[in-house]
Amino acid sequence: MENKTITIDNYLDSHFIGRSNWLRAAVLGANDGIISISSLAIGVAAANSERAPVLLAAVAGLVAGAISMAAGEYVSVSSQTDIEKADIERERQEINDMPDVELKILAEIYERRGLKKETAGLVAKELMEKDALGAHVRDELGINEMSQANPIQAALASCASFLAGGVLPLLVVLFVPLSNMVYSLYVFTIIALAILGAVSAKTGGSSIKKGVFRIVIWGTVAMGLSALVGYIFGVNI
Repeated sequence: MENKTITIDNYLDSHFIGRSNWLRAAVLGANDGIISISSLAIGVAAANSERAPVLLAAVAGLVAGAISMAAGEYVSVSSQTDIEKADIERERQEINDMPDVELKILAEIYERRGLKKETAGLVAKELMEKDALGAHVRDELGINEMSQANPIQAALASCASFLAGGVLPLLVVLFVPLSNMVYSLYVFTIIALAILGAVSAKTGGSSIKKGVFRIVIWGTVAMGLSALVGYIFGVNI
């Protein structure tokens, strides 16, 4: 029987929380790509008797959506990173200016988490001696390596996943007869969303049934409202 050595790094890597940042961006992008392009195509197809306007809307939506997702994710994650860096710098200054106060704060944090007063003080002192800033960033500010996101990585993940999700309904627009396009887009999107929900739930270690149900319901609502708008206004492009 093979004897495997378990290290703390391997142990942490086996947990699903380490995947949260890139998985969130990827699922959000793919979900948005599928629903946005399908809803857009359904709305335009419901108001038109030709394929060209539907195809144009789908392609334009795909390009604009991918760029928008990348830019939005980059700005959002960058803003979060800037706030974290500002807090870390402030914490560094406070440790330099009033180390005794910061030691007391750290000890109180450990005491609230269940350690005895003497033990909490000892742990805080030893951690402050080894890596004062790291201890405060982790335990006072709640910032750690797994919770930190990379703006570029998040932007690329959102853009790529949006394109991957949006290309699927675009293929339906290209090859399915216009007379059946609305219903085909609806059925195809539900299937695609169900697969996405199952894969993301499996990757994230959560309930597959709950993941599929959640993503399919909101996708159905979005497509239904888009089709309704198209039928009500019946605007020809």
